[in-house]
Amino acid sequence: MIETAATTVATPALPPVRRVMVVDDSRVQRKILTSQLTRAGYLVTEAASVEEALPACAADAPDIVISDWVMPGMNGLEFCRALRAQHHENYIYFILLTSKAESAEVATGLDGGADDFLTKPVTGDELRARIAAGGRIIRMERELTDKNRLLTDALTELRHIHEAMNRDLMEARKLQQSLVRERFRRFGPSEVTLLLRPSGHIGGDLVGFFPIGGDRVGVYSLDVSGHGITSALMTARLAGYLSGGTPEQNIALLPSADGFQGRDPAEIAAHLNRIVLEEMGTESYFTLIYAELDTGTGAVRLVQAGHPHPVVQRADGELEFLGVGGLPVGLFPDATYRTVETRLAPGDRLLLVSDGVTEIESPESGQLAEQGLVEILAVLRDRSGPDFMEGLLAELSQYAESEFDDDVSGALVEML
Repeated sequence: MIETAATTVATPALPPVRRVMVVDDSRVQRKILTSQLTRAGYLVTEAASVEEALPACAADAPDIVISDWVMPGMNGLEFCRALRAQHHENYIYFILLTSKAESAEVATGLDGGADDFLTKPVTGDELRARIAAGGRIIRMERELTDKNRLLTDALTELRHIHEAMNRDLMEARKLQQSLVRERFRRFGPSEVTLLLRPSGHIGGDLVGFFPIGGDRVGVYSLDVSGHGITSALMTARLAGYLSGGTPEQNIALLPSADGFQGRDPAEIAAHLNRIVLEEMGTESYFTLIYAELDTGTGAVRLVQAGHPHPVVQRADGELEFLGVGGLPVGLFPDATYRTVETRLAPGDRLLLVSDGVTEIESPESGQLAEQGLVEILAVLRDRSGPDFMEGLLAELSQYAESEFDDDVSGALVEML
């Protein structure tokens, strides 16, 4: 029996090793061997020549062959080579019967494919012992072959399952990418550009934007813990809570006389924290940056919840990291969050990135960190919009010198 934690598979019973073919041009020698083997319980067939034995083996292969070495026509060693050239489902144990005892002759026989030797005259005890040894080897070989067959079948089934899962994950990747329907939009005198690059089929990062009302726009970047299906499902649910397509379900919006108005960013993080802990029933959590921009004045209100610090790049190139760190969303029931304010002047921009950017590893320099991001922003100072995001990906790829180990995502808000 082969047992696993999930199932038990019975291996079929192996047939006994009982069938022996004796090949010798001497009728007397054949009868002596046949008599000894029959008394020991073996089923014996005889052949007077190799030319007679070969087609018989092809039609109904024995378990063990005992063949004289010296015979008219093809000799025993040539018989062994020809038998090995035939295709047989099971291994045939081959014993050469010979009066040659020199080591050179034995080596020649082994090179030709023989498994054992019997030296004439053959005693009954030695014959039975050699046959029994051959039987043990055959049983081990058949057990190994049978287990290999089961393993091959299992691997084939696993390959089919993996291929099906891979197809499903590829479709899931397309669906997850569809959560970010727009990667670029202009809002009055401002532009918002998004970047989302999962490290595998599917990931736990999500970015997005939506109009709030009047001159205001909401922009967010979040990163669900872990990777894979659980993280992807959670990002899909969070996308619904921050959807611009269904503003009445968007928890960042509050009904007002003119349609909707933005909720305080710290309240949004606190509300999401309650939803994850009280409604989702999951061990997953996520980090978040949510920012509300007034495109008319450039005023920004944002909350940082465990996400890397957002960075403002001023028109003159000066950089300013914002936020107070904050706790991730979905870990602590009593977590509190704080709204931070800043203002973007014409030519300024705000960049939100996941830790897949700041924690990217270089073989020589270690993590990119905030200092590495500063250097990249200096290089990309004159690029904007989708062109900036393409440059950011190129710089990150060059730094990592390999595929990304984590999801890479970001949102860029620019005042024109």
